[in-house]
This record gives sequence, C-alpha cells and structure tokens, in this order.
Amino acid sequence: MTQPTPAATPGQDYENALSASPAEVASFEGPGKTFMQRGREFLHGNPAAVPLIVLLASLVVFGILVGSKFFSAFALTLILQQVAITGIVATAQTLVILTAGIDLSVGAIMVLSSVVMGQFTFRYGLPAELAVLCGFAVGALCGFINGFLVAYVRLPPFIVTLGMWQVILATNFLYSANETIRAQDISAEAPILQFFGQSIRFGGAVLTYGVIVFVLLVMLLWYVLNHTAWGRHVYAIGDDPDAAELSGVRVKPILVSVYVLGGLICALAGWALIGRLGSVSPTAGQFANIESITAVVIGGISLFGGRGSILGTMFGALIVGVFALGLRLWGTDPQWTYLMIGLLIIGAVAIDQWIRKAAA
Repeated sequence: MTQPTPAATPGQDYENALSASPAEVASFEGPGKTFMQRGREFLHGNPAAVPLIVLLASLVVFGILVGSKFFSAFALTLILQQVAITGIVATAQTLVILTAGIDLSVGAIMVLSSVVMGQFTFRYGLPAELAVLCGFAVGALCGFINGFLVAYVRLPPFIVTLGMWQVILATNFLYSANETIRAQDISAEAPILQFFGQSIRFGGAVLTYGVIVFVLLVMLLWYVLNHTAWGRHVYAIGDDPDAAELSGVRVKPILVSVYVLGGLICALAGWALIGRLGSVSPTAGQFANIESITAVVIGGISLFGGRGSILGTMFGALIVGVFALGLRLWGTDPQWTYLMIGLLIIGAVAIDQWIRKAAA
C-alpha cells in the first residue's frame, strides 16, 4: 500500500513557482524609437540647439553667397554691434515669456530710461552718474507696475503691457517735449552716457562695450536661470503656476521680481542705446518690443512658457543680424529681410509645437 504524498506547504509552492518563472527583467518600453522621435526628444532637452543649427547654417549659406568678405572680422563684429541693443532687450523679454507672459512695453521702457538719463543731466544739472541711476530707477518702477498688475491684480500680461506701452510712450514724448540731446553736447559734458558706444579693437574686429555687456548679461542670466532656486521657480511658474504654488513657490513675488528685473535690463539697454546712437532721442527704438519678441521666438523660447534657454535668445538675435547683413551684402531689396525673418518666426513656432509633443 502506497504512502499518501504529503500536501505541499505554501512556502514550497512559492519556491516551485519562483524557480519556474522567467529570469529576465521585466521591460515596459515600447518598440524602438524612430530617428525623428529621438531627434525631437533631444531638441526638447536642448532648446538652444535649433537656433544654433539655424545660425551656423545661415553663416555657411551667406558665406557661400557673399564670399569671404562676409567672414571678415569687421563684418562679424558688425553683426554683434547691430544686435546688441535688441539682444539686451530680448533678454528681458525672455524672462517674462518664460513665465508664460509677454511684455510689449520693453521698448518704451528702454527709451524712457534713456531720456531720463539725458534730461536729468542736461535739464536739472545732476551728475551723469546719478542721472544713470535715476534711469535705472524709472525702469525698475515701470517693471514693478507691470508685475504688480499681472501678479496681484491678475490682469492678463498682454493687456497690461499693451496699456503700459502706450502710457510710457506718451510720458516719454510729453516729458522730453520730443527734444533730442545732441551727441556733441553729451560728449563734451557727460561722456559716461556714451560709455557703451566706446570700442576696443582686435585686428579688424571692433567690439563695443555694448556688445561685451550683452554677452556677459546672457552668461549671467544663463547661470541664474539654470543654477539658482529663483531660476528654477521662473521655469516652474511658466510651466504650471498652480502646481508651482502648491509646491511652495511664492508665485506672486517671483512674478513681480521678473518684471522688475526686466525693467532694469531695459534701462541698461537704454544706456547702451545712447552709446550706440551717441545722442538721446525720444523717437529711437520704436520697434524694440517687436524685435525683442522676434529674437526670443526665433531663439526657441516657447510662447507658452516654461521651456527655452537664454542662449537661444542670443542665437535668435544673431540670426536676425546675420540675415540682415547677409542679404544687404548680397545686394537684395531690404524687404527680403523682413520676408525671411517672418518665415523664420512662423517656422520657429511650428518647430516649438512639434518639439512640445515630446513631453506629451
């Protein structure tokens, strides 16, 4: 008579099942990604890559079309001189757009700050150094008003800055009485106002102090945005302000600080504008707001906020400068410059929409 087989214990069942199970690690990845998908993910993680590629490609194309004179040290540094003012204003615009806002008053703030610097020096007799500080204070005040209305009154950034653009523009003309301060007078009595127009030479290259401060400003803001808590909060607000607030970010003060810093940068651009023109003109820089948005969009900064690199803004400004100078040297009608830049803007927004799908 056979002995009954003892019932397996739960522990033995577990051991038997474990020994019979596959040894491979579970994988939840889908089928292999295509080249386009990998490229989109790369561009999503490196937002400055697209404008850098466009910049290098445009340099090559115009180098072929125009010839060696396009790559001369003088021509390349001339591009930097032409885009320095727009580039400085575009850095202020970048900060605002990263928070999913927009600032249409940046150009007006720049011009009003430069007018204050000139008028306080020549109308009131203040030392030029003190007048420059007053110009920065005006820029910060304009930025504070924008930021307060956006953050605390909760008005749309587009409407707030559109209205402030008109207010500041009118204030500029009423205060200055549309009076231009001549370059000769500034050079004789307040040369510090023209500081950013001074240049240094390296062979055939000519670099103004305005160009140098533009590059240094971009490097500083790149570090702040990528390596400080304030910079991470700016991106978080642009990506999702409600989620940022729930995670402990002080959304309203950060927003105000962004607009105030933008106003200060616009005042810096106003000082550099005096150096570029040599004079103080209330009619200068009328299209700086549009030009700054152009540089930001071409530079790959998402208009929806939360994505982009300040380096892309610099590349975007340089792309505009390369097209402007390249087409001029090639002998084309100036209207072709606007046509090409318009196509670049549309293309940049389309590429941004395509790249955003990588995060979906």
